[in-house]
Amino acid sequence: MTEPTLEKTLWHPVALSHVIGTQPHAANLLGQALVLWRDGDGNAHAWADQCPHRGARLSLGRVHAGQLECPYHGWRFEAGGACTLVPAVPDFKPGPRCAATTFAAQEAYGMLWVRLAEPVGDALPIHDLPAFAAEAEPRLRKTTSGPYLVQASAPRIIENFLDMSHFGFVHEDWLGSRDRAEIPPYEVKPTPHGVLATGCLAWQPRSSIHAESGAQVEYTYEVTAPYTAVLTKQPEAGSTAIDGLWESIAMFVCPVTEETSVAWTRMAMNDFESPDARLIDFQNTIFGQDQPVLESQQPKRLPLAPDAEAHSAADRMSAAYRRYLKTSGIGFGVIR
Repeated sequence: MTEPTLEKTLWHPVALSHVIGTQPHAANLLGQALVLWRDGDGNAHAWADQCPHRGARLSLGRVHAGQLECPYHGWRFEAGGACTLVPAVPDFKPGPRCAATTFAAQEAYGMLWVRLAEPVGDALPIHDLPAFAAEAEPRLRKTTSGPYLVQASAPRIIENFLDMSHFGFVHEDWLGSRDRAEIPPYEVKPTPHGVLATGCLAWQPRSSIHAESGAQVEYTYEVTAPYTAVLTKQPEAGSTAIDGLWESIAMFVCPVTEETSVAWTRMAMNDFESPDARLIDFQNTIFGQDQPVLESQQPKRLPLAPDAEAHSAADRMSAAYRRYLKTSGIGFGVIR
């Protein structure tokens, strides 16, 4: 039996929790079509979007009496995946061959996370749910922007999120200025889960939706899983509701195919006055500036060979991220 690829043993975000309701919801992960749905107890499930009977998409069906019903012949499946009813032969007792294909699922950070295969051998930190420490901080307000469907590989999107030297050009007059584009040296080190960069400084004319003047802003960047990264921002004096409380933004990316992804930003904000729509609109603007550049990059998959692309000293975090992917054995969305 062939062992599952590393990517299939990792937890990936597939949808915002609130969109999974009384009707089945279709999603895709690593080329696998999924149906997401909630049972009568409100528990979320992720299954292969294919009925074991004649292959119809279960996401076209309905949830009835807490069970998922196929749209083609009305076969019903309970939360564990077992078939409970074949309407055409109501006395038939369906066996394991009639069961739906199910995957592990859990909810965290306002999203549903799915793992397509169990880890093989010793469980490593990389197999854990990606960390987002700010989620547990009750003094920070949480909201999410996205989904953003992007014609780019998941590693390209994460690398862009980690990159400060594009601020003055892609996000001019927002997160940077081409006249002050210098990125001072910063520290990078590996962690058990990924890579950490500290002391990251960038001059920004509008570092937040409340900023009225430019400031030198300090960030910490951390990769907590192959397709998850978190930035933490040191508060500017007098600009936050709670002094000393750092805000965090996580980039969660779902690798749909090798060259197509869905991304979300999860915000833990020190702002309890702005409506959600304003916070989300700011992130929509920033990601909307990134997206055409991301989709223009060639090759679409991230090359991991050190000499595949040119580098500068400002790319320390990018280089460390590529090394991390290579040593971790990631193969989806990269060129090794």
